[in-house]
This record gives sequence, structure tokens and C-alpha cells, in this order.
Amino acid sequence: MSASRHPEDPVPDHPRRTVATALAALAAALLAGCASGASTGQSSAGTSSGAGTSSGSGTSSAGTVTIFAAASLKDAFTQIAKDHPETPVRFSFDGSNTLVDQLAGGARADVFASADTKNMDSATAKGLIDGTPQLFARNVLVLIVPKGNPAKITGLNDTLTGKKLVVCAAGVPCGNATKTLAQQLGVTLTPVSEETKVTDVRGKVESGEADAGVVYATDAKASGAKVETVAVPGADKVVNDYPIALVEGAPNPAGARAFIDAVRSPGGTAVLTSYGFRAP
Repeated sequence: MSASRHPEDPVPDHPRRTVATALAALAAALLAGCASGASTGQSSAGTSSGAGTSSGSGTSSAGTVTIFAAASLKDAFTQIAKDHPETPVRFSFDGSNTLVDQLAGGARADVFASADTKNMDSATAKGLIDGTPQLFARNVLVLIVPKGNPAKITGLNDTLTGKKLVVCAAGVPCGNATKTLAQQLGVTLTPVSEETKVTDVRGKVESGEADAGVVYATDAKASGAKVETVAVPGADKVVNDYPIALVEGAPNPAGARAFIDAVRSPGGTAVLTSYGFRAP
């Protein structure tokens, strides 16, 4: 049998604690919801870059365009994105063949920009591309050496014998172009290292780890005074065409088309040219 409470008796404390706890939980939930919304808006604004930031994550927020682009496009694309803050982007820069492999493996992206048509054709053949790719830039190879040219290299010739030459690996656009150039010149190259990204070749020459490297003209320009360019007769006849395309099943097709339009606009072409690319 339970005892009845007199109207003037004090109200037990535990019901008050229960009500207070429920109100606190509700307030916390409301605050968490507000914080989540603020965070989402901030992450989709502005420009982010860096390899691996989007590969396979599938975390593109509404409005953000995920772009897979050849490593040689890093500086120019970053500048184009800064010129178009109305289209927030997230970049993943890598070798074109590596990016195709990532897309084929299920990585989500909105735009793919390749450093050659071979890898874009491969992506198209695998059903990874929506529509027809569009050419937007061209690039050629050069030979670079560290500042001062300490190994006294004069070209893709006998002066490379016994020297540390670095090139791009086969399959990478700059590696395929290097192989074509060597065949046209009738020379056999014996590199000490083959890199999966042209920017890695550039880095090894800049640091002096390599005596010479075959890179794009755009990489030589980006290195500035850190390297010297050695003329290679016939190099300008081996040209890589750069295509760009919407990725099949892109999470943000409208944003993707906006970025592609920005790249192919007169302003985008001017930026690309300023970084050493040739117009298509």
C-alpha cells in the first residue's frame, strides 16, 4: 500500500531532475543540428586541393565539384578554381592512368581531366565518361637539369651515360610521350627511376637527387630558377592533347559542367597559357 502525499508536502526531487534532463537533451540535440548545418556549409565553400582528398570517399556535399585531374594541371586548375569561387571544388591530382584506375574501382568524381587522349579513351571504353570529352590544352616535353647543370648534360645523348636520369613510367602520359620521343630520336634511355607522376620527376631534379629529368614544358616553367632547360630537337613534335569530360554518374553534374565551361572559356585558356600550356 502506498502513502498519499499531502498538498502542502514538498514535491519529490527526482521528477524535477527528470524534466531538467529531458530539456538539456533537447537543447543539445538542437545545438548539434545547428553545428552540423554550419559545418556542411563551410566545407562546401571555397577551394580545397591535394591528392587523395576525394578518392572513393563519396563525400561531395551539394555544390562541391570533385575533380580528378592530371598532376601537371595542379597549378593552372587551382588558379582557375580561385577565379571562379562560385563553383567550389575539391581536387585529386595524380597520374592520369592512376585516376582512371580509381574511377574504375568505384571512386566518385564529377570531372576527369587527362594529360593525354589515350587514358581518356580508356576511361570512355570502360563506361566511366558521360558524353564526348573536349580538348582544352596541349603540352610538350623538355629536358631539365638542376640549376648550374652540374652533370654537364647537353641533351638526350651520350652525355647522359652514367648519369642519373629520371622519367615518367610507361602508362603515364608523360612516360608514353617520352618513349615516343626516344623512338623518334633513335636513342635508348636508361633511367635510374620511373615515376608515376610528372611532378615527382620534377621534384627529384629540383632537389638535385637526379641529374636530369624529362618533364612537360609546364613543369619546367613551374620550377622557375630551380632548374635549367636543355633543348631537345624534335621534342615539340611529340604533343600531348589534354581532354576533359563529365564523369558518368557524377554526383554534381551541374557543377561539373560549370567547371568544364570555366576551363574552356577564354579566361581559362588564358590561365592555362600563362602556366605554359598551348591552346588546343
